[in-house]
Amino acid sequence: MEKKMQAMGSERATTCLGERERNSRWPKRGASNSTARRENSNPKDRRLMEAVVARENMVKALYRVERNKGAPGVDSMTVSELRPYLKGQWPKIKEELLEGKYKPQPVRRVEIPKRSGGMRQLGIPTVVDRLIQQALHQVLSPLFDPGFSESSYGFRPGRSAHGAIKAARSYVRGGKRWVVDVDLDKFFDRVNHDLLMARIAREVTDKRILLLIRRYLQTGIMVGGLTEVNRKGMPQGGPLSPLLSNIVLNELDEELERRGHTFCRYADDCNVYVGSKKAGERIMGSLTRFLENSLKLKVNQEKSAVDRPWKRVFLSYSMTFHKENRIKVASQAVKRFKHTVKGLFRQGIGRNVIWFIKENLNALLRGWIHYFRLAEVRLIFEELDGWIRHKLRCMLWRQWKQSRTRFRKLRERGIAEKRARNSSGNGRGAWWNAGASHMNEALPKKFFDQCGLVCLLDELRKLQYVS
Repeated sequence: MEKKMQAMGSERATTCLGERERNSRWPKRGASNSTARRENSNPKDRRLMEAVVARENMVKALYRVERNKGAPGVDSMTVSELRPYLKGQWPKIKEELLEGKYKPQPVRRVEIPKRSGGMRQLGIPTVVDRLIQQALHQVLSPLFDPGFSESSYGFRPGRSAHGAIKAARSYVRGGKRWVVDVDLDKFFDRVNHDLLMARIAREVTDKRILLLIRRYLQTGIMVGGLTEVNRKGMPQGGPLSPLLSNIVLNELDEELERRGHTFCRYADDCNVYVGSKKAGERIMGSLTRFLENSLKLKVNQEKSAVDRPWKRVFLSYSMTFHKENRIKVASQAVKRFKHTVKGLFRQGIGRNVIWFIKENLNALLRGWIHYFRLAEVRLIFEELDGWIRHKLRCMLWRQWKQSRTRFRKLRERGIAEKRARNSSGNGRGAWWNAGASHMNEALPKKFFDQCGLVCLLDELRKLQYVS
């Protein structure tokens, strides 16, 4: 049944992207896989724009955009409206792309809070531009990715933040017990267009592709109904941005490799591991000059440092100081997690606790522990499990409200009559009672397990056992 649904979806996508393309040079719906691969292989040796607008590539890009969803751009078109729009407008868009005349619409400025404080500026493209950028990414990524460094882990197929964390641990265990933590100040706002385009032109000769990327870089930013011209930097928020950032920073990777350094880079987070503080300070100075002179980027001196790895945070992880160091969750990440959980509990006031656990809380807990499954220091997960159960007991105590209701609920949970009467009318606050012995006995861990609550420590053990 699942395969049948996928086939039906493929037919719908093919229809909206090219009913009029049946006589084109690209493989028909009934063409064999080997024919499709032969016609779409090695796009570097042919005109790339034709590979971008090929039916197979566009259908794949459409699926990806629909799966990612996302907010509308300046034209207010939603992802759900994209397919109907393409049925009528795709032939015109395709023609403009092939002729090098397509002009992207301005991006919509959105600000989101940074983990470290302050606001991060995003540029949200229209859904049509997201589709075209995704199609570009799918064609360009196989050209550039093989040339990227083995120490680059961000936004690359088969690589992740976990690979960077494991590599960092191995470097420290190997004796590189000092880290040069380089923080780039407003990286996406400072990217030099000419340097980036020169780098892309080394691999791409199709002038239509180069012109389209240049237009995406220079497309305006809509702020308060007015369009601002973008003369440097690139909007952060489109499917093409991660690939372009890796192309820019690959020069940094090549410089570090040329010098023989061990390092890990994930997007614009770069850590270089060295054997002494003096070597680290020397490298920090030379890297700062290289980034500012060669790449026209600026190092944030306040956030960058030469320090011990266990005193720094890399991708929300840290590590212990032992010779056989162990990975742990950074304290800042724990603080952010607690802040998020508190916000979720505020939204859950008055709701059924079991429903709240299954529909709201568990999704957050599973996502968080899945990212931090590399942690080898487990004490923090046990503490967080206890804190979450404390919050849930507090939530229930507040819902019980009156003393007679609290008395009845405690009796139902097996608390002796005299103790239940004294506890239900003790005049203490909800948080105190949630941590008191009568509530811990009435609502033990077993009760919340029966409610379906995800236990972080148990989930961590399962994930680590499987891996």
